[in-house]
Amino acid sequence: MSKQRVFVAGHRGMVGSAICRKLVTDESIEIITATREDLDLTNQSQVQGYFKEQAIDQVYLAAAKVGGIHANNEYPAEFIYENLMIEANIIHAAHQNNVQKLLFLGSSCIYPKFAEQPMSESALLTSFLEPTNEPYAIAKIAGIKLCESYNRQYGRDYRSVMPTNLYGPNDNFHPDNSHVIPAMMRRFHEAKLANAPEVVVWGTGKPMREFLHVDDLAAASVFVINIDRKIYDANTEPMLSHINVGTGVDCTIRELAETIATVVGYDGKLVFDPTKPNGSPRKLLDVHRVENLGWRHAISLKSGLEGTYKWFLENYHEIRF
Repeated sequence: MSKQRVFVAGHRGMVGSAICRKLVTDESIEIITATREDLDLTNQSQVQGYFKEQAIDQVYLAAAKVGGIHANNEYPAEFIYENLMIEANIIHAAHQNNVQKLLFLGSSCIYPKFAEQPMSESALLTSFLEPTNEPYAIAKIAGIKLCESYNRQYGRDYRSVMPTNLYGPNDNFHPDNSHVIPAMMRRFHEAKLANAPEVVVWGTGKPMREFLHVDDLAAASVFVINIDRKIYDANTEPMLSHINVGTGVDCTIRELAETIATVVGYDGKLVFDPTKPNGSPRKLLDVHRVENLGWRHAISLKSGLEGTYKWFLENYHEIRF
């Protein structure tokens, strides 16, 4: 019996590598990957050629240009352009090469800045977005609508999952362009090494965020793409087909900082800088849809942070800084 050839786009990233770790345990699957040097996902002709050569059966679209508040503010053109090109090229090439099943990985930033909490899938496109990451969010919304459009017009089975804030192994720990957890983890670790008396944290510490370990997202992704289509369609809508993936639990940025400081072993003072942007006041996903389908997260925030810090220490000299 021949194996299913599954293309994981973005396999070196945090999400893609987690999906690969999950898929490698399935002996019926052959994982197909390509490095950035081998395949430029923003190049339509290269992507088309790759799909023709590889005889791909299924796709996990985890490739994306990602970053925190600073990166989104500084590079809005790159965030909207690169993400639009990547998703459009892959989804269209998948269709043209008769790939029936595809999973698109989005982001909870697709929802309006002041969406009712927790944010349900139906909140999409009901109001304006958070300005600091609007270009990225618009690109992700376009990805959802691309999947829905190919399903509606061509009968494809292209699905989308919208994860909450992610963290875990292979995260980006760059001091300026990373998300909140890796940024704090690196800052607290280096402050501990330097015996620094205090660490400055952006914002007031009052915004609330939900965090999901990337291995939980990988498990959810494999679960969602393999749900029977009749069951999936019965729990979604043709023009509202995406599914939220999260824990359904949030905490303040202050609570997060205190937990990371404890995990790292930093006992100095935490100072919050209110002149820096807070972002959205709260971002909590309504995860009833995915839970009704039978999936629930397994990794607690404290346990996940401990595992992530262990990975950080083991890979400190090789991490992308």
